[in-house]
Amino acid sequence: MTTAIHPVARGLGWFSIGLGLAQIAAPRGIARMVGVDDDDTTRNTLFALGLRELASGVGVLSRPASDVPMWARVGGDMMDLALLGRALRSDSNRRARVGATTAAVVGVTVLDALTAQRLHGERRAGAGDGMRRRAVPVTRAITVNRPRGEVYGFWRDLENLPRFMEHLESVRVLGQNRSHWTARAPAGMRVEWDAEIVEDRPDELVAWRSLPGADVMNAGTVRFLDAPAGGTEVRVELRYDPPGGRVAATIAKLFGEEPSMQLSGDLRRFKQVMEVGEVTRSDATVTRGPHPARPPELDELPRSSRPAEEPALEGATR
Repeated sequence: MTTAIHPVARGLGWFSIGLGLAQIAAPRGIARMVGVDDDDTTRNTLFALGLRELASGVGVLSRPASDVPMWARVGGDMMDLALLGRALRSDSNRRARVGATTAAVVGVTVLDALTAQRLHGERRAGAGDGMRRRAVPVTRAITVNRPRGEVYGFWRDLENLPRFMEHLESVRVLGQNRSHWTARAPAGMRVEWDAEIVEDRPDELVAWRSLPGADVMNAGTVRFLDAPAGGTEVRVELRYDPPGGRVAATIAKLFGEEPSMQLSGDLRRFKQVMEVGEVTRSDATVTRGPHPARPPELDELPRSSRPAEEPALEGATR
């Protein structure tokens, strides 16, 4: 049985092929339309982008049941936006046209991402709740200077997790070891899933897995161990099936959104919450301009805030 490609995906595939042919056959016309200088560098860049668009279009049309080519299109869109951002900063380009092109590419990027997510959801719904063999494993650990029972108890209360998991918006406990999770995803999107705790050993271990229908299939274990030098070692073992597979995971890593990077930061914030009571940040991360790490120069201060100058001693120069 063949799977019919989603109409929007098919349209995007043909759009890629048409755009790629135009970039290869008429780079000067494309350059004028976009509003950038028509020089050798621009023509070579457009030729390379045209080849990429052709490959993306063929990939989308030849793999109708896969979301991977669509996520590759999202990666290409990100590259286009980076190039357009550079063009906007150049005085030699026609910024109004470049700005209009940028807005159009942003719209296509959103459409590409939504279509890829939908294709991923359709594939996942037909494949059951098993983790794919392509699932990406992540393991991270950190030592927290608090008793093991206290550390386990804080983590086991799932509604505490958004306090230190930066991308997590909320966790709502549903009962019977089930919970509903909402998180922020790349490109301003939001993902949701239901999860269940499959093993719970007080002060030792919590294991979970996502339930069928999750936007991102995931499973993992958190272990709580006595650290050799005191405190508690928290070891997280995560397996997740990223939308778009390893291609999308690589793209996400380039933009700082990849789960292994998120997990490292989450554990550092967890340590701060447990040891200090809150997530601590340097003044430079929350305050613009001069701050205690870089005191203002004297001439940057308002005249009323400057220290009074001591009067010169009479006769000091005599």
